[in-house]
Amino acid sequence: MSEPGPALGTAGGPAGVTVWFTGLSGAGKSTVAGTLFHLLSERGERAFLLDGDDLREGLNADLGFTAEDRAENVRRVGEVALLFSRAAHVTLVTVISPYATGRDAVRKRHDTSAVPFVEVHVATPLEVCEARDPKGLYRRARAGEIARFTGVSDPYEPPDAPELVLVTDGRSAEACAQEVLGVLAGRSLLGLCARSG
Repeated sequence: MSEPGPALGTAGGPAGVTVWFTGLSGAGKSTVAGTLFHLLSERGERAFLLDGDDLREGLNADLGFTAEDRAENVRRVGEVALLFSRAAHVTLVTVISPYATGRDAVRKRHDTSAVPFVEVHVATPLEVCEARDPKGLYRRARAGEIARFTGVSDPYEPPDAPELVLVTDGRSAEACAQEVLGVLAGRSLLGLCARSG
């Protein structure tokens, strides 16, 4: 795990932190991260939200869903997150990132750069995610319309030692976001990225 504490950003001031939300589709990653973004903004923190779906539409539009393309997707997202965190942002990343090797490589890049990395496993069970199915993706995957769908026809490898295992089932997004906020505060990773003026 990354050691907490201030690192130097690109301008010589304190770096930010990357908060990496991983979990199945429909687990609540984007909902919790969006709520956390607003909480951080209210506190005056420099926060930036990198949503996996948005990045798939633009930066990573050339990638598919093979194991190799998934690995490259996670690598690219990790590099973008690192740039924002080096520029003194609390960078919130919401991406399924199903394979442990990809997430571990992103963590190693942050560690090498002395930028804190906080992994949040949004550990919503498959049956709950599938019942939610906000985009109808599980239904299509079960019908064979989507190949290599994480949790159905492609594996998800849960993190072995995340900084936080977040249970969302039966809890509000506000409560979940406050729990993540507590982890950041407990590691002295807040207040380093306050907006000026």
